[in-house]
Amino acid sequence: MRNITGGRNARKKGRYWAAFLVLAVLVLIFMVLSICIGTVNIPVSEIPGILGKNGSDDTYTDIVMGIRFPRAAAAGILGGGLALSGYLLQTFFHNPIAGPFTLGISSGAKLVVALVMVASLGNALRLSSWVMIVAAFVGAMICMGFVILMSKVMDQMSMLIVSGVMIGYICSAITDFVVTFADDADIVNLHNWSKGSFSGMTWDNVLIMAIVVGITAICVFLMSKPISAYQMGEAYAKNMGLNVQVFWILLVLLSSVLSACVTAFAGPVSFVGIAVPHLVKNLFGTAKPILMIPACFLGGAAFCLFCDLLARTMFAPTELSISTVTAVFGAPVVIYIMIHRKKERTE
Repeated sequence: MRNITGGRNARKKGRYWAAFLVLAVLVLIFMVLSICIGTVNIPVSEIPGILGKNGSDDTYTDIVMGIRFPRAAAAGILGGGLALSGYLLQTFFHNPIAGPFTLGISSGAKLVVALVMVASLGNALRLSSWVMIVAAFVGAMICMGFVILMSKVMDQMSMLIVSGVMIGYICSAITDFVVTFADDADIVNLHNWSKGSFSGMTWDNVLIMAIVVGITAICVFLMSKPISAYQMGEAYAKNMGLNVQVFWILLVLLSSVLSACVTAFAGPVSFVGIAVPHLVKNLFGTAKPILMIPACFLGGAAFCLFCDLLARTMFAPTELSISTVTAVFGAPVVIYIMIHRKKERTE
């Protein structure tokens, strides 16, 4: 019996290591492709010289270090943060299709950021990245508050999701109205941001998002045990000594910080927060938070790097919004989740 149990544990550990290796390799491959592929194709052999500053071509260096590398780094960091935010919301609501986009949280963050940006453009003010993050966090918390209030009234989770989608549509409509009638030469950039894009990233942006997302992700990882207890049920978590009210507040705050950071820099990015946790869970064959948290981050990074590469190169020189591409790959996953859940209920 011990041999059988030991063999199962060994196979599980082997699967976990293999899954982590697959995700890490995918992140590395898509990162390299994002740096090399574009209007000007850069040979992979040039990358070590560019990163090491060993006398590589100046044009290649400017393209990689000034445009492509910070954009790829931003896509990886923000993609990981968005997937982690979705995982926290799915844990909070006990629902696999809960996410920053479906619950209207990203749209609320987008609305407040758009209002702040338009106000600053009209008064010739220059906003810092921290102001954008705070504005997005305020918008995310406002919408999260509405969603939590509705969750107290509505018994069916499906109605809660529909309500969140409606909140998102309302916020998006107001945002589009504000962007349409704003009068400024920089409104084109604001319009592109409102559709979702990783373009225009600088190393200063990457540093700030790395700090915010990195600290938040560490805090989420340290909550692995409480999350694991909560997944077993609220009653079980209370019996284990978990203060559920404080735990809820922490989940809401951490998920809002992550989604706010993504929205502040890249605008709304759809379906990543829903699709990636589900895909990662299937890849690992487990829902253990201590594995899912880092895996979701790696999975979100790989997913967004891949989608950003397609958005940038598929119809070059025209660039698609990142949400357009993520929706193409993420929406089928959501449909599959809903069909699979319906089958489980009928069986």
